[in-house]
Amino acid sequence: VLFRSLLYPQIILRSIVLGAGTAVFCTLMALPLAFFIAALPGRYKNLALTLVLIPFWTNLLIRTYAWQILLAPESPITWVATKLHLVEAGLPLYPSAFAIYIGMVCDYLPFIVLPLYSSVEKIDWSIAEAASDLGANGPRVFWHAILPQVVPGLVAGVILVLVPALGQFVIPDLLGGSKTVMLGNAIQQQFGPSRDWPFGSAIAFLGMGVVLLSLWFYARYAGEKGGEIL
Repeated sequence: VLFRSLLYPQIILRSIVLGAGTAVFCTLMALPLAFFIAALPGRYKNLALTLVLIPFWTNLLIRTYAWQILLAPESPITWVATKLHLVEAGLPLYPSAFAIYIGMVCDYLPFIVLPLYSSVEKIDWSIAEAASDLGANGPRVFWHAILPQVVPGLVAGVILVLVPALGQFVIPDLLGGSKTVMLGNAIQQQFGPSRDWPFGSAIAFLGMGVVLLSLWFYARYAGEKGGEIL
C-alpha cells in the first residue's frame, strides 16, 4: 500500500529532504559557532553554552508560535525581506518552506553545536601548525588538519539532528500552513483520525529503518574510523 501510489513515496522523500536540509544548514551554522565558543576565555564559555541552550527552556509549541509572529507581515524580519525583494509587500514569510527551515534550524541547532564543541575543545593544534609549516594555506590546513579531528563530533551532531528532524511534524504543520505533509504527520493521521493502526505501524517502521540506517552509518564510519573518514 505504501508504494501503490506516489503519495507516500513523496511524503517519505519530502521528509528526508527536510531532515537532510536541516542537518546541512545546522552544520553550516554550528561549525563557526563551535569554534567561536571554543576560542572564548574560560569564564565566558559556560555563558555562551548557556545561551545556546536557552531555547530549550521554552516549549516547542511556544517557540513555533513565536516564529509566526516574527514572520508576520508587520514584523521587522518581513520588512527586511521586503526591502531585499524576497517577498512582496504586505505578505508574511509564512506559511512557506523558508519559515519551516527557520523553525527547524533554530530548534535543532543546539543538538549539533554541543557535540561539535566537545570535539573542537580536543583539537591538537600542533597538527595544524605542522601543516602550515609544510606550506599548506589556510583552507588546506582546515580541511586536512583540523576538520578530520572534529568529524566524530560532527557526525554525532548530524545524526542527533537528522533522526528527530525526519519525524518532525509540529513545525512543518504550524509554519507550513498545514499544507506540507511529512512522515510524522502521516503517522499521526493513521493513529489518530484514520484509526488505521496497522498502516501507521508500517509507516513508522519505515521511518525507523531510516533512523537505523543513520545509526549504522555513524557506527561504521565515525565509530570505527574516527577522523579517517576524510
